[in-house]
Amino acid sequence: MSANRKGDRRERELVNALDEAGFAVMRAPASGSATERELPDVLAGDGETFYAIEAKSSAGDPIYLTGEEVEALLFFARNFGAKARIAVRFDREDWFFFHPGDLYTTDAGSYRVKKEKALADGTDFPEFVGETEKVTLSEVGEGDEGGDDATDPETEERRTILEAVRDGHMPVEDALDVL
Repeated sequence: MSANRKGDRRERELVNALDEAGFAVMRAPASGSATERELPDVLAGDGETFYAIEAKSSAGDPIYLTGEEVEALLFFARNFGAKARIAVRFDREDWFFFHPGDLYTTDAGSYRVKKEKALADGTDFPEFVGETEKVTLSEVGEGDEGGDDATDPETEERRTILEAVRDGHMPVEDALDVL
């Protein structure tokens, strides 16, 4: 299957998933090189929040975006009144979302997302559509209202596992099994 056909299929998959999650959504019919105008791949909104999304997928690692792609997305989103997001999907993984400013910028001015970065720091699909809320490592244990510095051993174990995933010492699948 050609890269363009696979990319089109992935974009349609994202559109369908957002639709099922209750968003009004459309795939820009002239995204990419089909027009002189720079348009995002997907527009989505839930009545309160609107997104202009550039979608990228890859069987391998990493995913790159040109500086021009990101600048065009930011320009469109600002003028449209939407939030700019980069959606990435690696084979056998779900979609992850990033604000363009959270991506690594190469010396040549391109933007890069590695699979490990997506899994560790990306906003996953359930969080993006408001079904769940991510809890960061720094937030684990902050709920200790008693002012006591002692950490619950179970919380400490969870923190250690999450840090191992973040640092790339443990695969996400293994962490899920342990947790």
